[in-house]
Amino acid sequence: MTPEQKPGIDAVIVAPSRELGMQIVREVERLLGPADKKLVQQLVGGANRSRQEEALKKNKPIIVVGTPGRIAEISAAGKLHTHGCQFLVLDEVDQLLSFNYREDMHRILEHVGRRSGTKPSGIMGPLARRTDRQTILVSATIPFSVVRAARNWGRDPLLVRAKSVVPLDSLPAPGPGVLASDSEMTSTTSSVTQGATESLPPSLKHYYCVSKIQHKVDTLRRCVHALDAQTVIVFMNNTKPLKDVVFKLEARGIKAEELHGNLSKLARATTLKKFKEGELRVLVTNELSARGLDVPECDLVVNLDLPTDSIHYAHRAGRTGRLGRKGNVVTICEEPEVFVVKKLRRHLGVGIQPCEFTEGKLVVSEEEE
Repeated sequence: MTPEQKPGIDAVIVAPSRELGMQIVREVERLLGPADKKLVQQLVGGANRSRQEEALKKNKPIIVVGTPGRIAEISAAGKLHTHGCQFLVLDEVDQLLSFNYREDMHRILEHVGRRSGTKPSGIMGPLARRTDRQTILVSATIPFSVVRAARNWGRDPLLVRAKSVVPLDSLPAPGPGVLASDSEMTSTTSSVTQGATESLPPSLKHYYCVSKIQHKVDTLRRCVHALDAQTVIVFMNNTKPLKDVVFKLEARGIKAEELHGNLSKLARATTLKKFKEGELRVLVTNELSARGLDVPECDLVVNLDLPTDSIHYAHRAGRTGRLGRKGNVVTICEEPEVFVVKKLRRHLGVGIQPCEFTEGKLVVSEEEE
């Protein structure tokens, strides 16, 4: 279908990060084919807004993909007309509904697919029933509080997970006797964790290795060599220590760079390009980059800091073993943190085995009761 035949935008896809947004754009372009690739337009933050607005006017796309801030910004300026839109796709919806994006998501939920004459409502309140838009939520992990609210976001809302597409109306509520304020906690330990487990690639092998904090980077080095991993993503919880880890790895002859939100758009893009093309062996990053990193060749994920819960473990682990490939996940922890690893193992229902790296090999060790 050509732009001239289509009067407006048919689908709006929202993602929490620029990298994930651009990844989605590339996939949509591939599906559309070279002749129709202009029918999708990226509206991500950090790119030139004027050029994006010019492309909207010139190309008349039927699909827009972007980050909440930029979509809301161009919409508020009157340059993005989505009232007749049929589909709103929210990728990593649990992140999109965090406090950081609240105002931008409020505008998106109220304007996309809302016919003229309908009244706006609160972000967690019901939309007018005249809204014809279908809302599609994409996430391995979603609190029931979001499910409950999203049931009113247009018609027939759907939840897309790794192995299923289900109507939101079919998802069970937390059990009887649970207070409304407990809903999120309840779902985190049940249906949300189940979704996280289902999202894990089936061919992964999970290990943990005990190390003193001052020896962690050396343990990481031995891990990389023992598993002969060529494309490694290392996760930490904070931004500041990333540079130090990169310095120590480089000093030991392993090509590495850091990736985090404080870098410029160009620096992030350059680092990712080098990593995907094999110029870097190790990418050291933080929690915010766990989602949206699409490097199918990644054969090892290392948690140099413990993930905060089983959901974050699943999102990190899911960066390897993609598209049917094999992958390893190694958590390097201190002795007092072992109980946390065992708790993650219990919640996820996956075997996280204790190991050591001895004489250049991974050796699965006996676990003390």
